[in-house]
Amino acid sequence: MKHDVAEMPVDDDIAPDEAAPDKAPASLIPPLGETAVLLDIDGTLLDFAPTPREVWVPPELAQTLRLLHERTGGALALVSGRSLNDIDLIFAPDLFPAIGGHGAEMRLHPDSEAVAAHAPPLDKELKRRLAAIAKLSPGILLEDKGYSLALHYRLAPHAEKAIYEAVSLIRADLPNAPIEVLPGKSVCEIKQAGFTKASGVLELMTHEPFKGRRPFFIGDDVTDDSVFAIMPDYDGLSFSVGRRAADVAGQFGAPSDVRAFLAQLLDR
Repeated sequence: MKHDVAEMPVDDDIAPDEAAPDKAPASLIPPLGETAVLLDIDGTLLDFAPTPREVWVPPELAQTLRLLHERTGGALALVSGRSLNDIDLIFAPDLFPAIGGHGAEMRLHPDSEAVAAHAPPLDKELKRRLAAIAKLSPGILLEDKGYSLALHYRLAPHAEKAIYEAVSLIRADLPNAPIEVLPGKSVCEIKQAGFTKASGVLELMTHEPFKGRRPFFIGDDVTDDSVFAIMPDYDGLSFSVGRRAADVAGQFGAPSDVRAFLAQLLDR
């Protein structure tokens, strides 16, 4: 029987039975009571939409996440570049533990206050200059996340080069500004340096109920690579979505495959 996730061979010499694409990844996941479930949102749990505000949470996914949160004893967290406030609006009325703003924010429990992880918001003047880039072309959407600023060009793909060139000019003019540029899927995001999704996960894993568990993480974009890289430190696993990535145990084709896989974990 075929499964949604294919094991990725480590090298060309791996034996065929070890690289079989129909090996069930669910069998690699520890019992839910010993597991920490870490999930990116856009492009992983949810399909992309023309604009960030148009993403949609299928009712079946909401039910799956609620059950996983319950059966892991609360050790399920959403790990996103979106702010915690934005995450909560998307998944309302549900609240889950979450890492937001690429590691800038963290909430351990649904009923707890957000904890800022030593991440100052972007400088207002820098934001103003970056925001002006959106005027380069109709269809460029500006998203202010507080700790970062994103320029979405899904509706203006022709503007990609111009956007990155404009960002490079600003960085050249401000060489000492502590910022990083994160290329994504039809988005250019600029954030404060000094924190990443991985730094957020490292902090998360020091707290109950995540502490001492074996995590698995699913993500789709290059911003998730830092988390892929640290999963072995916890004897954990990671899976990519829609692309091959280093340090992963397997690959999903699309968010629909991820949603089916998570439901499968509940049926074990």
